[in-house]
Amino acid sequence: VMKRFEPVCVEHRPDWVVVVGDVNSTIAAALVASKLEIKVAHVEAGLRSFDRTMPEEINRVLTDAISDLLFVTEISGVENLRREGVADERIHLVGNVMIDTLVKSRARAEQSTILRDLGLEKVRYAVVTLHRPSNVDDPAAFTPILSALETICRDMPVVFPIHPRTRKNLDTHGLSARIAANTRLRLVEPLGYLDFLKLLADSGVVLTDSGGIQEETTVLGVPCLTLRNNTERPITISQGTNRLAGTTTEGILKAYREAMGRSRTAVAAPDLWDGHAADRIVACLVTESARHSS
Repeated sequence: VMKRFEPVCVEHRPDWVVVVGDVNSTIAAALVASKLEIKVAHVEAGLRSFDRTMPEEINRVLTDAISDLLFVTEISGVENLRREGVADERIHLVGNVMIDTLVKSRARAEQSTILRDLGLEKVRYAVVTLHRPSNVDDPAAFTPILSALETICRDMPVVFPIHPRTRKNLDTHGLSARIAANTRLRLVEPLGYLDFLKLLADSGVVLTDSGGIQEETTVLGVPCLTLRNNTERPITISQGTNRLAGTTTEGILKAYREAMGRSRTAVAAPDLWDGHAADRIVACLVTESARHSS
């Protein structure tokens, strides 16, 4: 990424490079821009799991350290950045651009036929996604999760859009036959965004190790069990529908029973998760650019 991105920056000399999230390309693009003395704006800044075994955590911390503007999704991000010594004028609480996408796409997603295609009834199925190395690379970690899913299958079908990494590891660990034997644990190919949004919105419960899905289910009002021991998105727990379930069979099933034992009530979306985060980011970039050019 760095080798290919640097010539682009040298040729075009942008005023800003805007990087998003916490993947390897995020830190790679930020490094290139910073070394070329091009200003960097980080969207989804300040999130912290405080778990340095997660590759994403390293990317978050380093990207924030070299960014000039930090666009934050939730108040915990502001607090984390201040604790790390970032000046207030660099921090902007703007909301969540991923929720912008969800808000804009919700009506189109409602037209999806995915439930009919999969023979599912609204609220009477679970959705699971797994992709983190800590969960799917080691059979000692993967097997307890699978055991919990098999128990949940007795209550409702479980739809599992499977990540290529996860599918490969199922084969490697010799777990594919075990899943194939369970007709209520349904592996499907990865879905397009609109189909997946519809699948999430109408599900009874979601089990995931994805950060983004924690946020989406919070706005959708769908119970979410995060199959991790930490989260960098604490507002999804304090103000949303998310709960940390851990990765043991017992912990997952306990969280599942608690989630299903509560009535499903609407929750208010976190502050500024209103579909206009990108508008705030653009306004801030325009203001900052004018300030630096004057």
